[in-house]
Amino acid sequence: MPRDILISGASIAGPALAYWLNQHGMNSTVVERAPELRTGGQTVDLRGAGRTVIERMGLEQAARDRVTHEEGVRFVDDRDRVRASFGAADLDGDGFVTELELLRGELADLLHQRTRDETHYVFGDEITGLTETGDGVDVTFRNGADRRFDLVVLADGLRSRTRDLVFADIARTRSFGLYVAYFTIPRAESDGRWARWYNAPGRRVVLLRPDNLGTTRASLSFLHPRAGLDRLQAPAQQDFLRRHYATAGWETTRVLDNMGDSPDFYFESVGQMHLTRWSRGRIAVVGDAAYCASPLSGMGTSLALVGAYVLAGELSRHPDHRDAFHAYETTMRPYVTQAQKVSWIAPRLAAPKTRTGIRLLNTVAGLATRPRVSRLATRFTNPPSDAIDLPTYHVATQQGGK
Repeated sequence: MPRDILISGASIAGPALAYWLNQHGMNSTVVERAPELRTGGQTVDLRGAGRTVIERMGLEQAARDRVTHEEGVRFVDDRDRVRASFGAADLDGDGFVTELELLRGELADLLHQRTRDETHYVFGDEITGLTETGDGVDVTFRNGADRRFDLVVLADGLRSRTRDLVFADIARTRSFGLYVAYFTIPRAESDGRWARWYNAPGRRVVLLRPDNLGTTRASLSFLHPRAGLDRLQAPAQQDFLRRHYATAGWETTRVLDNMGDSPDFYFESVGQMHLTRWSRGRIAVVGDAAYCASPLSGMGTSLALVGAYVLAGELSRHPDHRDAFHAYETTMRPYVTQAQKVSWIAPRLAAPKTRTGIRLLNTVAGLATRPRVSRLATRFTNPPSDAIDLPTYHVATQQGGK
């Protein structure tokens, strides 16, 4: 009989895993704590091996149909004067902005649409207990009836509460002292097809990015010694942001004025997840829940897509789940290690403390656009998205699903 596998999390890694499990003739169920598919979020990119996985899913054209059409990123000053700019084709086409940029929610919706006919989705529920038996995992849910599955895979993000039921003693979060707030605001006349990056003194950054839905995606990122801001309620977080960014200048007032009305405000402490192993018995982890590399790496989407592809592929190759989980980790661990090589100083270089530091950053960024310097800059700006020999797995059903 085909394996019956439960996946926790319906963002990117979870539905991608469900797709490949279905392709390999296994049964998939996805449980998601949110009451419906979460379609908010900022821009993500498809690059390297992650893009190859999307191609093997037959979804490249569908992804292209949803791109944000962002032409690049411009570093601007408080008078909106451009101090440096990087087009999508600069830095070998694999730098700050790539050819395939789309909203996280658009990618999640695309994966959900592709899998919803074969995968059983349960929204508004979550796992509260996992008990492994000799031939399966007994799962208790907050709302639904208890069920037994052959295997369980946790794909519910860096702050996964479900992961802590199984891996809490071997999980370590690496913090960068960096906070980021993401939200959507109305588009203004000054918002074109280029993203705009603005630095304010005090290690404060404002980033405005165009989308394909007629709005603008805003993010406020800043370094701060105070711990626990991410654990505050959203109104308290927004109050803090209004105070912290009150003197930032540029278009920050407009951003703050629209923040409270945003339907998708999200605030996080940027970090990485390090686990000494990615499986225990019949339970495994994938994506950010297993090896979040942080947004600083530029590798989150690639790791989620590639991890899902490899995990499902190895389960199709190995009758014994222990062998499959071992092969999955053996294949993925070097790729993850490369992705997580993010220096603690990186966000500090990107968010200088003083006006002098900001001028220096803009000068260096301007130099990096010159052809000779650009070739050297790619060593520091371009993530190792292709640093894996992506396996080819035999697919039991027709590629692309229904």
